[in-house]
Amino acid sequence: MNKTLIASVIATLLTSNAAIASEETVELRKVITQQQEVLKSLEQRLNETEKKLEATADQVEVVTESTGGMFANTTIGGYGELHYNNYEDQDAKIDFHRFVLFFGHEFSDSIRFFSEFELEHSIAGEGKSGEVELEQAYVEVDINEATSSKVGLFLIPVGIINETHEPPTFYGVERNGVEKNIIPATWWEAGLSFNYKPVGGVSLDGAVTSGLEVGDDFKIRNGRQKVAKATAENLAYTGRVKYTAITGLELAATVQYQTDITQGGNNFDAPIDTADATLLEAHAVYQVNDFTVRALYARWDINGDEAKALGRDEQTGWYLEPSYRISEKVGVFARYAEYDNNAGNSDSTTVESTNVGVSYFLHEDVVLKADYEDLGGSIDSKGFNLGFGYQF
Repeated sequence: MNKTLIASVIATLLTSNAAIASEETVELRKVITQQQEVLKSLEQRLNETEKKLEATADQVEVVTESTGGMFANTTIGGYGELHYNNYEDQDAKIDFHRFVLFFGHEFSDSIRFFSEFELEHSIAGEGKSGEVELEQAYVEVDINEATSSKVGLFLIPVGIINETHEPPTFYGVERNGVEKNIIPATWWEAGLSFNYKPVGGVSLDGAVTSGLEVGDDFKIRNGRQKVAKATAENLAYTGRVKYTAITGLELAATVQYQTDITQGGNNFDAPIDTADATLLEAHAVYQVNDFTVRALYARWDINGDEAKALGRDEQTGWYLEPSYRISEKVGVFARYAEYDNNAGNSDSTTVESTNVGVSYFLHEDVVLKADYEDLGGSIDSKGFNLGFGYQF
């Protein structure tokens, strides 16, 4: 092969390779251009997505400020109880006795609101058994570390169950007759109160509130006005001292004085003498491990000839209740009580009540209850009660 032929072949190969390389370069550029367009499209979509995320974040922030910020310190709770009562001298009854909702809000570390809204007996209205009630609605203010004040509608500081009466907190399906008929729980008024804790374990309460307005029967429980356009000619003055410095022990005593428990005799056909009234209540709660005993005494003294003529110038009651928590799930109790809304009468009108029962806790805040009650004295009856209750 001569040199000329070899040179010609080499030139041809170089020309061919250059053409191929040129074609590959064109194709590569096309691919790169396409990829660049894809990247631009992805970049645009990414920018759009970022903008949407920023907008969503702004919306979440607005919602948080308008809802979470406003309600972050708001609490909701409540309790309820269903009862079945079967006594030998009356028809058996089943009743969703109470459905209650709590609403509270902390305005600041020192100012808070609390309320309790209740429906009794399942349905309310004209001709119905139930009632819709506002049992609490007050603002509490911490004046300093030892002193606070309430203003509004609140429970009177008296007895064991008047301020704490959720079903899992007491034994027995129904609330005891002494606190119900003598104190009378649940009892709320409107006004102003102060709480002062001078030392650890000692608490002093004082309140100036609306008062009772008894009818011509002078029965204490019927005198609750429930702050429903309540007559307030004569206010009530309440004081309580409570001692809890010893672990497991609570001692407390309450005094209330009302200048006229008839509010000027407005419920009577003719004006009557002023009937000033004084309530004295004292109780003790002592718990040792799983054993607890509760004891309470309450007495009303009412001045006036009308109350004395009915034998209702004195109205008294007391009870003793030991209980034992067998396990985390099961607790048992017994209670003996006496109360008399006619204690000033020469005839025996005392009601005697003996209760025994059991509570089964599905949860610490959910309870099933059963008890047997033997009523004696001025009432002769026996029966049993079944109940279900909860709190949250």
